[in-house]
Order: sequence, then C-alpha cells, then structure tokens
Amino acid sequence: MPRQEASIILVNMHEAKTRLSELVTLVEKNNEIVRVCRNGAPVAELILVSGVVDPLKQNPAIKDIKILCDTTATLDSDEWPEGWHASG
Repeated sequence: MPRQEASIILVNMHEAKTRLSELVTLVEKNNEIVRVCRNGAPVAELILVSGVVDPLKQNPAIKDIKILCDTTATLDSDEWPEGWHASG
C-alpha cells in the first residue's frame, strides 16, 4: 500500500496544549504533520515516528562480550589512562 502524503496542520501554542491528544491521534492515524507556532512563527512539529528501536533491546553484535571486572569500582590514580586521571 503506498504511503499517504502528509498534510500540515498549523496550530498556535494554546490550541496545541488544548488539543494535544487529538493532534497526536491525527498524526498516528492519518500521517498528518502538526506544526506548532508561537506568535505566528513555527517552533515545533509533531510527526509520525517510524522504525523506533527499543534502546533496551540487546544489540546482537555485542551479545558475546563478557565484562570481567567491576565497572563500579573506583580507580586508583595510577590506573587512569594517560591524561584522564582526576585532578586534586
């Protein structure tokens, strides 16, 4: 099925706040673009997000990596890489 071309709906800030749920539904269902204006000038858009990746899903490229140290342990000053140790 061909993708429907999005139309642009212009709303002022007050209208966007008042109708936010309705506007998000238009974006989801009809692929609309909602452009929010402040003092007549566009400042933000609501657009359909596609291909969202779950940031908590493990990347298969790193599934076999094993961390063999305590990543929360504090480093002694001589363990910091050159130029990276904390001053003080």
